[in-house]
Amino acid sequence: MAGNTAAVLLKEKKKHFLQAVSMFVPDSCIFCFSAGSQPILSSTPLQVLFYLNSWYFAAFYLAEILMFIYKGILLPYPSDNLVLDVVLLVLFLGLETLRIFYGWKGNLCERSLASGASLFILLPCAALAVYYLLLQTFVLRLEFLLSAVLLCFYGLEFLLGLLSMSAFTRSKVY
Repeated sequence: MAGNTAAVLLKEKKKHFLQAVSMFVPDSCIFCFSAGSQPILSSTPLQVLFYLNSWYFAAFYLAEILMFIYKGILLPYPSDNLVLDVVLLVLFLGLETLRIFYGWKGNLCERSLASGASLFILLPCAALAVYYLLLQTFVLRLEFLLSAVLLCFYGLEFLLGLLSMSAFTRSKVY
């Protein structure tokens, strides 16, 4: 009899805990809090890469702005090309922000659509990274190095994103 009441008390505590947590976690992103009922499919390495990439891209963006100022002052940079490169850099910022947001949300909420959107946005981001790596009017060694590291991040995120997205789609039973 005592074991039965302990089990009932445990179920009640679990129910109250889940109700309390549901006030703080949005319905679109409910995580599995009960052990053994459903496996957690979110990829921790992918989430760590998104976190690191967000900080790395902020540093990359700041360095690119400073290098454009340097190139605009000291190098014979054509003004039309400089404007094009700066506009592409602003576009790069928007695309990268969207990509990291959708990837972050898709991974944590185990949503294939958001993860797929992140992988789709990864293609123009990689093309812009290759542009800053090779195709600018003047490419500094620092730009080459920063863009190469960014492309390494993209390659790892692409592979882990595909793996996690396949895990999300396989787990859905209708």
